[in-house]
Amino acid sequence: MDGVLVVDKPAGITSYEVVARVKRVIKVKKVGHGGTLDPFATGVLPILIGQATKLSQFLIRDSKRYQAAMRLGVETDTQDLTGEVTFRGETRGIEEASIREAFAAFTGKISQLPPMYSAVKHQGVPLYRLARRGKQVERKKKVVEIYQLEISRIELPEVYFEVSCSRGTYIRTLAADIGKRLGCGGHLTQLRRVKSGEFGIGQAITLEELETAVEQGSVEKRITPLERVLPGFPRIQVERTLAAKIRQGRPTTARDFQGDLHSSWGDGDLVRIMALKGEQSEHTELVAIAEIRANSDAREATALRVLRVFN
Repeated sequence: MDGVLVVDKPAGITSYEVVARVKRVIKVKKVGHGGTLDPFATGVLPILIGQATKLSQFLIRDSKRYQAAMRLGVETDTQDLTGEVTFRGETRGIEEASIREAFAAFTGKISQLPPMYSAVKHQGVPLYRLARRGKQVERKKKVVEIYQLEISRIELPEVYFEVSCSRGTYIRTLAADIGKRLGCGGHLTQLRRVKSGEFGIGQAITLEELETAVEQGSVEKRITPLERVLPGFPRIQVERTLAAKIRQGRPTTARDFQGDLHSSWGDGDLVRIMALKGEQSEHTELVAIAEIRANSDAREATALRVLRVFN
């Protein structure tokens, strides 16, 4: 069993606990996930099964979309509802126009300071462990991109909004920064991921539904097979002999892919290498994920560097 199962993560458990439960229910040795959700958050959590665990590094690059809510007037040490209150501000007098103006300031590319309660590591130690010991360390800001940020409704002190963003964006930090800009502080109170790359909430299955599907023998119908994952990656279809060569780890040359590499593909672009499943089959399977290596010397052919192989 290889592919991606989209789980609607419930609140109150970690992403790793979801992985453990899926592993136990479907009885598969290799299970991972395609992007962590905080314990209080809910929604789309791509679960990678079998050979799909090799796709993790590619799936986490995808953009995300969330439905969220924040409370103005209160800051917490975790920047969300699970933390201790560190500041209370005044929200009286804050007008809707000011809130909308503050939100508008956080679209496009922005800098975020990773929160202390995060998995980012400092000298090999996750920041959240240091935070639990009462320690604060210097962190470097990172640039993320907010593609779309829309207020759904305002019911002060609550503000409900939707956000589409790049990988690595902290929505609780976004809420805290908006609160700071308004001068009253703020923290995240709700977070639901409704899309992660190609996977949407409409595809998601609850853990209870998963157990039922396993009992009924229909769980494989809910799993996206490897050949249908990462549809945004260009595909190259190769002969089965070349597919076997790639799977055996034998080196390939530009001549092996002559005519298959598109002139518009640039250095660093990722592609899917596909092959027919069998001599009599019309269906294809995923052989590998490879990276385009464009040679700076025009006399040399563009080549591929195989990153992950699927057996």
